[in-house]
Amino acid sequence: MTQTLFSRTPRASLPEGIAPAWDLLNRLTGEPTFIEVFAQAPHLLNLVMNEFYGKVFFGGQVPQRYKQLARLRLSLIHGCRTCNKQNVPGALEAGFTQEQIDALVANTPSQPVFSEADLAVIEYTDQMVLTNMHGEISPQLFKTLRAHFSEAQILELGVVMAIIGGMAKLSFLLEVVEKEAWCPFTPETSS
Repeated sequence: MTQTLFSRTPRASLPEGIAPAWDLLNRLTGEPTFIEVFAQAPHLLNLVMNEFYGKVFFGGQVPQRYKQLARLRLSLIHGCRTCNKQNVPGALEAGFTQEQIDALVANTPSQPVFSEADLAVIEYTDQMVLTNMHGEISPQLFKTLRAHFSEAQILELGVVMAIIGGMAKLSFLLEVVEKEAWCPFTPETSS
């Protein structure tokens, strides 16, 4: 269980319309703290859940497969256990195989397990991870991405990754998600 300093809104006291999000997160992860904390600011919860996830992540121009791939890659590298509990099923629903998931977990994505388009998204995601302080979209990466995506789609993927990465950092900071043992955002303990 997370140890957030923020107050949690019990499910029975959630503002109207938020209980389904609590139910979904609880079913997928067993850890609905994010919803319980953000229920204090329903307009922000709406921004994340409906405006971003509903309209951009699950909508937009980029096929769901690539957004799910980027989201899972980010959560695996960032070490968000709560995220991984929902992102692995999301990737499987989007058509990824267990072999592909295992390759991502082992950090060994390559052909023929992944398509060229998948590998381009993985490389783009690796430039966006919070731990890559020198990420860039090189001319070669841009050329590889353009072989599979329009410029608008590349921008959409970037915005999706930026929002997910930023929300991951905020979720770690507020302690509303569980972290994996390898999470690079675990504070060092003083001796």
